[in-house]
Amino acid sequence: MSVYVAKTDKAELRVHETVDVLSTNLAEYISELSEASIKERGVFTLALSGASIVTLMGKLCESPYKRTVDWAKWYVFFADERAIGRNHADSTCKQVRDNLLSKVSHVYSINDSVPVEKAAKEYEFVIRQLVKTRMISVSEIHDCPKFDLVLLEMGPDGHIASLFPNHSVLNLEEEWVTYVTDSPEPPPERITFTLPVINSASNVTVVVTGVNKAEAARMAVEDTDQESADVPARMICPVNGKLVWFLETTAASMLQNVEFSEQT
Repeated sequence: MSVYVAKTDKAELRVHETVDVLSTNLAEYISELSEASIKERGVFTLALSGASIVTLMGKLCESPYKRTVDWAKWYVFFADERAIGRNHADSTCKQVRDNLLSKVSHVYSINDSVPVEKAAKEYEFVIRQLVKTRMISVSEIHDCPKFDLVLLEMGPDGHIASLFPNHSVLNLEEEWVTYVTDSPEPPPERITFTLPVINSASNVTVVVTGVNKAEAARMAVEDTDQESADVPARMICPVNGKLVWFLETTAASMLQNVEFSEQT
């Protein structure tokens, strides 16, 4: 099936006819980034956001990727995580453990036995230690980790990670990892990467599926009014990296000012 591609001054947009096609192409894309990063640096550092992202990555566990991906050199982190037990059904860590952990040797989960504020500080400390040893690269522009890939979902309100519209954490500049206790979606307590960390990545990919996210996608990608400026997904703009949107057809249905071409 076809994929429709467009480029703006900020990003590359890829629209897929079905979620299954999106999942297949996402697996191929991640595999290519993994191979390039391991060839260049010896490791692949990946930060995930959202349990359904793990499901969409599922094709990586199928042929041909399950044999070609160098899983031992993957280092997986969480761009956000709910402050719930890591065995809870809604835990992204549990989704990774159940679906990928048998292949991935290095998965860094949050401490679910401490208050969320402390969990955020501890998670940032772990990342800082790995930056010191250059297991995680460091941004050339400012003091931030430079993950090889930050893989995000976008919510119907345009939030990414646990950065919600009009929330004070959107303005943080010094912290790498912070926390929220008033998430508009349950559970209320979460840790999250800050915008400077996300925007320091070598590659950022935003995945959007479902017609209920079409308006937020339009506001994030092409609208320029003040209301759109407050959409967190619109604030994703890698400083020295590449931004690619993976959209399913219904999620892209309200995009009007972007010219797509078919890629077979």
